[in-house]
Amino acid sequence: MLRFLSILLTVVLFEFSTYSAEEPPPNILWIYLEDVSGWFSCYGDKTVQTPNIDQLAESGIRFNRFYTPAGVCSATRSSIIVGAMQTTFGIHNHRSGRPSFRGESMGQDFDDIRLPNGVRTLPEIFKAEGYFTFNDAGKDDYNFKWDAKTMYSVNKPGTRWKLKQDGQPFFGQIQLKGGKLGRRAKKTIDRSKVSVPPYYPDIALVREEIAHHYDCLLKTDKEVGEIIADLKKDGLFKNTVIILFSDHGYKLHRHKQFIYEGGINMPLIIAGPGIESGKVRNDLISGIDLAPMSLAATGRKVPSYMEGTDFMAEDYSPRKFVVAARDRCDYTIERIRAIVTPQFKYLRNYLTDRPFMQPSYKDPWPVSKKFREMMSKGEMNKTQLIFFGPSKPAEELYDLKNDPHEIHNLVDNPQFAKQLDQHRKLLADWIEETGDKGQATESNAGLLATLKRWGDRCVNPEYDRVRHLLKE
Repeated sequence: MLRFLSILLTVVLFEFSTYSAEEPPPNILWIYLEDVSGWFSCYGDKTVQTPNIDQLAESGIRFNRFYTPAGVCSATRSSIIVGAMQTTFGIHNHRSGRPSFRGESMGQDFDDIRLPNGVRTLPEIFKAEGYFTFNDAGKDDYNFKWDAKTMYSVNKPGTRWKLKQDGQPFFGQIQLKGGKLGRRAKKTIDRSKVSVPPYYPDIALVREEIAHHYDCLLKTDKEVGEIIADLKKDGLFKNTVIILFSDHGYKLHRHKQFIYEGGINMPLIIAGPGIESGKVRNDLISGIDLAPMSLAATGRKVPSYMEGTDFMAEDYSPRKFVVAARDRCDYTIERIRAIVTPQFKYLRNYLTDRPFMQPSYKDPWPVSKKFREMMSKGEMNKTQLIFFGPSKPAEELYDLKNDPHEIHNLVDNPQFAKQLDQHRKLLADWIEETGDKGQATESNAGLLATLKRWGDRCVNPEYDRVRHLLKE
């Protein structure tokens, strides 16, 4: 809590590093993948070949233990762009802080969330220091009030670095649809040949979802190749640090929106000037580390409000743990926290009055309907019922080294009592030190805004205190 209070009093000064004419500051390019699980061939997957992404990994560093701060886009993106956990600044609830939603005004009392004084987003910092900044394809999804003109020199698809001045360095974000490509991804993968994780029933609808994601990855790989070719054509490739990563896992249940490994353990590849080639790292990296690392790569100071660290620094000490958080997604109110250490994963489920499969935006999907049918008919096995069952435990502890699918909960195993206590303490200390704002129920304005967006689908009891306001 003391750390959070100090943020409000901090005025941060940034300084340019001195570069000679022969050594201009590098460009920073984020290739930001949407809804993409890292099933690339450079990560060992045998189902598809992703040559462009593989080549990028070969020319730089592939990270195996990169974790996003959340399993949903807006919370992850809000966190990564400020270099601090979304729960620290109250920007953790999915698509909160919006004055309007899909054309409907939230009214005067919408949840007007603003970053504390002195806290700036990464593009604002770069733009203020003379960098050309852009957000290609327009994906932002920030859960706080922000000004596109302050953050980006240009915020239109297709422009990228094309409008920058000669010699001007750039910081850019190229957003690729990834797992949201839909029909734009050609149906290529044999549905009968994909591997189905043990926590899903092996049915045609599940195989379709998994194979379709591979189809999306093939298309994404081609798009990455086109970006690199464009950089080379414009003579920018050799002086551009490329950071390729995903916001969270693919859309199927237990992955997107949740903080099991499939939701938050994502691909991260970094290549460019000064980056060692052909290297693989297995230390823990958090999404909140990307902003400070990007600043440090250009010689800029990292502001004190950024909770992340420069994991490329020579004196970098590997993280002992990373944290992820799940809070309200769309109209579904949930509260889960995860602590990931080198070998173990601890999850704390606060709302045990509702199952994992409580009502959500995925319910109309054919695969969701089939899941619920199988649940009601008792057609799921013990492993599948960990997620698809009628209840969830208050705590989960998994040995990721020996149980990568997270299906053997060790909480009640006395042999792991020490590890359980250690992870409980890590979480409790982190909540206290950062002032986790997700520990409290969302504001009335936030709940009311969600009711306006989603109506009768808001069935969680937290909405009861503001339902009458919707009718007034």
